[in-house]
Amino acid sequence: MNPQAKLVFMISILLGTTITITSNHWVMAWTGLEINTLAVLPLIAKSHHPRAIEAATKYFLVQATASTLILFSSMTNAWFTGQWDISQMTHPTSCLILTAAIATKLGLAPFHFWFPEVLQGSSLMTGLLLSTVMKFPPITLFFMTSSSLNPTALTIMAILSAAIGGWAGINQTQIRKILAFSSISHLGWMSIILVYNPKLTLLGFYLYAMMTTTVFLILNTIKTLKLSTLLTSWAKIPALNGALMLVLLSLAGLPPLTGFLPKWLIIQELTKQGMAPAAVIMSLLSLLGLFFYLRLAYCATITLPPHTTNHMKLWHTKKRTNTLVAILTTLTLVLLPLSPMILTII
Repeated sequence: MNPQAKLVFMISILLGTTITITSNHWVMAWTGLEINTLAVLPLIAKSHHPRAIEAATKYFLVQATASTLILFSSMTNAWFTGQWDISQMTHPTSCLILTAAIATKLGLAPFHFWFPEVLQGSSLMTGLLLSTVMKFPPITLFFMTSSSLNPTALTIMAILSAAIGGWAGINQTQIRKILAFSSISHLGWMSIILVYNPKLTLLGFYLYAMMTTTVFLILNTIKTLKLSTLLTSWAKIPALNGALMLVLLSLAGLPPLTGFLPKWLIIQELTKQGMAPAAVIMSLLSLLGLFFYLRLAYCATITLPPHTTNHMKLWHTKKRTNTLVAILTTLTLVLLPLSPMILTII
């Protein structure tokens, strides 16, 4: 792709995100979401492969439908209350439609069907954008309307997301699909606590975005897309492969790594709110995700020759690891001791 065109699209994504997260009026928020959608479509379809075109078409149809529902819910709310302010979403039907629309944009179950397919049809760096940056504006809208949303609907969607994200990821061999189901599962954890402590949702999203960015950048460095090629990637940059194993375990939420922090705080808050059964269900469902994270970690580091893969083993490369990858990997592994400070902030 032309570098100038790519720069225009990236600036448009930044502009759309900024418009959405800083606006108080529903029409301005909707405008920002539409700019985001139109800017990321060429990035998904840039390889001109049929799978990429299919992914771009699916993404456009789903995002356009969700944006229409957001506009419809805000118009319905304005009809009954006379308010276009985002924080004044008070009509129950409008709130329910809005919840479904934002859940569709995020890829929460049962509106998750599009996300794994779109991620599979995109490149790793575009997949990184879809998994992190493109989820920030809808999460912000959830945050701003959290006091008006239906806790029961969000809890049901959260448990469904954790279940589907865990079950569906188990039998996948494509790493991008595994990361898509991982995203669905993490979104379940963020949405279950949204009504009770919205700041915890944002904290969970920030840490998830940091860990996912680290995984995508490492995979992009070692040029790995499937489990079968991950088996031989240890020969390229052994140290980076070891870091990938630890980052995946952090993404799974194992202590004493950073990924344990949001799950710990969310379980604690759910218990305070008298939702101990939901906390137990979410904890048990996270074990499903732990299985495929462990499988990825096993394929990345513990499988040594001889093994039965048909892929040629590669020589060690002289390529230096990106400084950003090193910084993000460190943060992904060692932020848990800072949890007392984070608790005082939120």
